[in-house]
Amino acid sequence: MALLSDLINLNLTDTTKKVIAEYIWIGGSGMDIRSKGKTLPEPVTDPAKLPKWNYDGSSTGQASGEDSEVILYPQAIFRDPFRGGNNILVMCDTYTPAGEPLPTNARYKAEKIFSNPDVVAEEPWYGIEQEYTLLRQEGPYYCGTGADKAFGRDIVNSHYKACLHAGINISGINGEVMPGQWEFQVGPVGGISAGDQLWVARYILERVTEIAGVTLSFDPKPIEVRLSFSLIFCGANTWLGILIILMWTNFVETLCHQGDWNGAGAHTNYSTKSMRSDGGYEVIKKAIEKLELRHKEHIAAYGEGNDRRLTGKHETADINNFSWGVANRGASVRVGRETEKAGKGYFEDRRPASNMDPYVVTSMIAETTILWKP
Repeated sequence: MALLSDLINLNLTDTTKKVIAEYIWIGGSGMDIRSKGKTLPEPVTDPAKLPKWNYDGSSTGQASGEDSEVILYPQAIFRDPFRGGNNILVMCDTYTPAGEPLPTNARYKAEKIFSNPDVVAEEPWYGIEQEYTLLRQEGPYYCGTGADKAFGRDIVNSHYKACLHAGINISGINGEVMPGQWEFQVGPVGGISAGDQLWVARYILERVTEIAGVTLSFDPKPIEVRLSFSLIFCGANTWLGILIILMWTNFVETLCHQGDWNGAGAHTNYSTKSMRSDGGYEVIKKAIEKLELRHKEHIAAYGEGNDRRLTGKHETADINNFSWGVANRGASVRVGRETEKAGKGYFEDRRPASNMDPYVVTSMIAETTILWKP
């Protein structure tokens, strides 16, 4: 009798030309990654040759039950690290049956900016540092000590290799300051592909943590406070028990207070052809001046709950004040020493939160620094 693992690991190329395409899209919340599988008659490498598909938008908060059909347009193809073989992952965006992009379709809006001739000529490159937090499903592990402070290394390494297999330009990984917090970097990647690759990297991470039975958080200031069930059960019916619970709650909240730990961001490194060329440092400074003038607009689009992270502490700038500096990790925008020395290079926008939409952030930076005329 075949084991379940044997069936999961079947190599379809031994018996059929058919392949499985896992269509991936973003749901109504802007952070819920959805997917479903479709059988194709043969391998496909060009997204333009993939069929459009549909799904029930009323189940994702993107359509009403009376008119629920949403159409998926395939936009980018990646190798599937879970099924292997010729199977693929397909990044899609979302449209009405009439061909109108959904209001939640940030990719469509980004593509309009990246296809602008002035932006195309500047060849914008991005390197996105995606921070995230791994939380075990049971137990008070969030602020634990000892071996737990680096827990999840197998998950991180599995995700790293899976992204490389998929064809994502993941350039590195590292542990972060907060317990259970890690980071992976995607880039350098040009234009709209930066958003495609980061979303698929997030999807792969969701799948890996699903397999591992670990909770994944992209919250910019995650916190996990749990009371012992046995403590509540044994003491809730007495005044002493209630007092113990209140004292324990206060202790845990103090221990895990949001201000005691670094938050999670998605620092976005950026350069254009002009910035990478001789004299590029002056172009960088002018771009940063533009970013300062539109600080409020960018902050509003840089992720939910970012006010809990951008406090002016723990290597962040205060959310209300724009600043920049060379080698300054407490600034809104950081310029590297090498860029200053070479007189050209890139800069890092440190404001985006870990739950930002990369289509929104990358296109907004390009629009502000290249197209916007203050």
